[in-house]
Amino acid sequence: MNNTDLSTLAIIVGLALVTVLTRSFFFISSKSWQLPHWAQRGLQYAPIAALSAVVVPEIVTVQGVFVTTWQDARLFAAVAGAGCYFWRRDVLVTILGGMAVYLPLHLGLGW
Repeated sequence: MNNTDLSTLAIIVGLALVTVLTRSFFFISSKSWQLPHWAQRGLQYAPIAALSAVVVPEIVTVQGVFVTTWQDARLFAAVAGAGCYFWRRDVLVTILGGMAVYLPLHLGLGW
């Protein structure tokens, strides 16, 4: 084993130990633990914030550069998907509506 392999192995083991330690804090304590009210309220917004952080850059950028043309199938599909969601409040309808717009534009017109 060369030095790089040992350092990589040490990093993996260290990260695994840190992960196990931080996740086991909730099991080590014998008494009940409550989050403060402000933290519970903040965690209500975490899923939508995480989803936005992943989806929005994928829609408005191409390889890290903002889309400069309106002829991008993702833009129209995002609008159609949002419209389907507000119309039916159903995730499956949202996906199907967005893909129904995206696929013809992307495959048919090459956008």
